[in-house]
Amino acid sequence: LVMDCDTTGIEPDFALVKFKKLAGGGYFKIINRMVPTALAKLGYGTDQIEDMVRHAVGHGTLLGAPGVNHDALRAKGFTEEALEAVEQALGDAFDIKFVFNKWTLGEAFCTQDLGLDPAQLDDVSFDLLATLGFTPAEVEAANTHVCGAMTLEGAPHLKDEHLPVFECASPCGRTGTRCLSAESHIRMMAAAQPFISGAISKTINMINAVGVEDCKNAYMLSWQLGLKANALYRDGSKLSQPLQAQLLDGVDDAEDEAAELAAQPTPKKAEIVAERIIERIVHRAQRRRPPNRRKGYTQKAVVGGHKVYLRTGEYEDGYLSEIFIDMHKEGAAFRSLMNNFAIAVSIGLQYGVPLDEYVESFTFTRFDPSGLVEGNDTIKMATSILDYIFRELAVSYLGRNDLAHVEPADLMPDSIGRGSSEGDLPAEQEAGVLEEVVEKIASQGYMRSRFRVIRGAKANGRAAAAEASVTTTETTATGTDGGLATQTVVHEEMSAMSVDVAVMDRADEKLDRMREARMKGYEGDPCGECGNFTLVRNGTCMKCVTCGSTSGCS
Repeated sequence: LVMDCDTTGIEPDFALVKFKKLAGGGYFKIINRMVPTALAKLGYGTDQIEDMVRHAVGHGTLLGAPGVNHDALRAKGFTEEALEAVEQALGDAFDIKFVFNKWTLGEAFCTQDLGLDPAQLDDVSFDLLATLGFTPAEVEAANTHVCGAMTLEGAPHLKDEHLPVFECASPCGRTGTRCLSAESHIRMMAAAQPFISGAISKTINMINAVGVEDCKNAYMLSWQLGLKANALYRDGSKLSQPLQAQLLDGVDDAEDEAAELAAQPTPKKAEIVAERIIERIVHRAQRRRPPNRRKGYTQKAVVGGHKVYLRTGEYEDGYLSEIFIDMHKEGAAFRSLMNNFAIAVSIGLQYGVPLDEYVESFTFTRFDPSGLVEGNDTIKMATSILDYIFRELAVSYLGRNDLAHVEPADLMPDSIGRGSSEGDLPAEQEAGVLEEVVEKIASQGYMRSRFRVIRGAKANGRAAAAEASVTTTETTATGTDGGLATQTVVHEEMSAMSVDVAVMDRADEKLDRMREARMKGYEGDPCGECGNFTLVRNGTCMKCVTCGSTSGCS
């Protein structure tokens, strides 16, 4: 089966000759039929074009082929009928090895004339040409003559300056070395991007030998040229890919290497085998166990009337390493289920699963117990126990204040404001050293990454330098019978509290937000669908301004 496959748009052809993998197994060959047209446009004659096309797609016959040809096959016992059957099958073949089998030649001819064992013929890995005595080099030369080199590189009459015209997304055939660079893909997309409102659905094909740095450069160039998206694909990076520019490549080379290995002395064999094994090591995630004595925090809360204790453990660098969930008043089955769920999450964290993945998976899950949350200063509503737990972890370890119902700044009455005291902050180096020391001692989750409070406190301490000492004199009369009155002077030093202007502004801002919420008609109840406190009166029911859901009527 051969299909026409001409490239369209800005997507270059994957290869001049491709092998399409079938879902039911096997391959079929796709040939780009625009090659003769392109060669004619470049000024080549008809005979020259015919020679170049034959070099790419092959002659389709063993007549005149090197290595394996009619004369060599007759010497091996092939009859004229068998040669005719082979020639008929070569027209649609893309590898001559698939032609020499019992279905093409007939089982009777293989067993009687060639003297082959029927068990050999039934073996899917059986190679008839190798059994007849043909070497891999002879088979490869004949294969190139019959099925083509699958590339125009090395074709007769083709000028070197015309080779870039036929470059594809990947090297063509088994002997091809030229292909389009990733930069050419990106610059072609950048030329079309200004005329397209959305992103371009196009794969940037990269050869198998590219590294991480090449991928970084591709992303950087895409950003610099203003592309909205790109998709990198390294050839052979998947276990199975739909299109391949080569088929069974490297099999013969592997056989040659095995023969060379067998001829080596024993010490050399061990060295070569060790090299091969080292090259095939697959690096898997290593479990990073937390230290035996580790920091963390415990958060007590009541979710829908059910008391929940969340305990965390951290690595020395502050990253979350484990969690424990305790609901001591629940039944044994539910309590054990939550404990084992926490263990499973902890093992995942220690094997490198990002906390973000857990947060995205388990927030907004809905099951009982759920409802109001008491005892947590940032989360006031949860749709389930898991929703509450991963909201808490996201706020504490990821800084995901979008999942909290109260901003952390609203809980700080001594806030230094939004930049009004920047001039009083300590030096950057001093602040960095202080924060590094505190991070080693304090729990990252407990502090909720608010180490800037330490720097703010130091700044306020320097700013509030004027402390007035107020002395009050308290006189106490002692005695009741006309004795001398003794005056006791008590000196009490009171620090005059100075309220920062930024604190007052923040309080006024909060009051303004409350007034604005009342003016918009917010009732103060949470939405049953999205959890936001944006319910307004809609007749006898309630409607959420955020998600649009209603409490029962439209």
